[in-house]
Amino acid sequence: MLINVPETVVADALRGMAAAHPELTVDVEHRVVLRRDAPVAGRVALVSGGGSGHEPLHGGFVGPGMLAAACPGEVFTSPVPDQMVRAAAAVDSGAGVLFVVKNYTGDVLNFEMAAELAEDEGIQIATVLVNDDVAVTDSLYTAGRRGTGATLFVEKIAGAAAEEGAPLERVEAIARRVNERSRSFGVALSACTTPAKGGPTFDLPPGELELGIGIHGEPGRERRPMMTSGEIADFAVDAVLEDLRPSGPVLALVNGMGATPLLELYGFHAEVQRVLTERGVPVARALVGNYVTSLDMAGCSVTLCEADEEILRLWDAPVQTPALRWGR
Repeated sequence: MLINVPETVVADALRGMAAAHPELTVDVEHRVVLRRDAPVAGRVALVSGGGSGHEPLHGGFVGPGMLAAACPGEVFTSPVPDQMVRAAAAVDSGAGVLFVVKNYTGDVLNFEMAAELAEDEGIQIATVLVNDDVAVTDSLYTAGRRGTGATLFVEKIAGAAAEEGAPLERVEAIARRVNERSRSFGVALSACTTPAKGGPTFDLPPGELELGIGIHGEPGRERRPMMTSGEIADFAVDAVLEDLRPSGPVLALVNGMGATPLLELYGFHAEVQRVLTERGVPVARALVGNYVTSLDMAGCSVTLCEADEEILRLWDAPVQTPALRWGR
């Protein structure tokens, strides 16, 4: 592993992020990543966070048109409430703060506590829970569905609404609508390796894959012998469509889990497009790459969001972050 020691891996990454992205303010000691121009007068601020190891989520999505701040926890571990309160105080312009929270028990509890503490300090807080994964209902870390790839859609689209000056209630409503219209399904081709353990976090024998894996390596629906890209696309897209049942065009995210090269991801995207075409679902916009990862796990996920005119307009709006940028 390309690290110094496991104990400093998050701090080392934050120091590197600060050096690479002077447009951000990176507080390594308190573990908060901020837009350098925060707070932005008259604008709602989006704050998110979660365990490290899912990069570029969330720190890579801080910037104009997306998040105002991100709070990285230890690897696969929720950030603590003090981080979130510090972030909210740093970015609040008086227009309020929206917490975007993936549905994992630690994240939910800590963001709830942070919201109470921030409101005690006079900061108006709204919270949106992302729970898009259709693979399983409850898992190792959650009550209900896990929050995965749709987090990117929520942060981008609600972030664009905030950038336009929409009030907190409107930004919150848009974020909820995006989450409600989004579903995801992930597949693992190999286990991931945490710095602390130094070895695979679960046992996945060669020649097998896990259908419906979580971003921490949580078990999915079933384990099968290795399948072709086309077979995986059939299974994953059908699992999403069975639950989402879109009546119009979709945003499509083909996401790598960290160790799958773009050559394979683009090939998989071709299969996803094939399946959607066969099912009569038009793709309005597509994004392919490593965005919501699981350290060095080989695998992929598919996220679809049923789009409307407003969602498409906000998706197309300018964004300038380390990991996502267009329109300027």
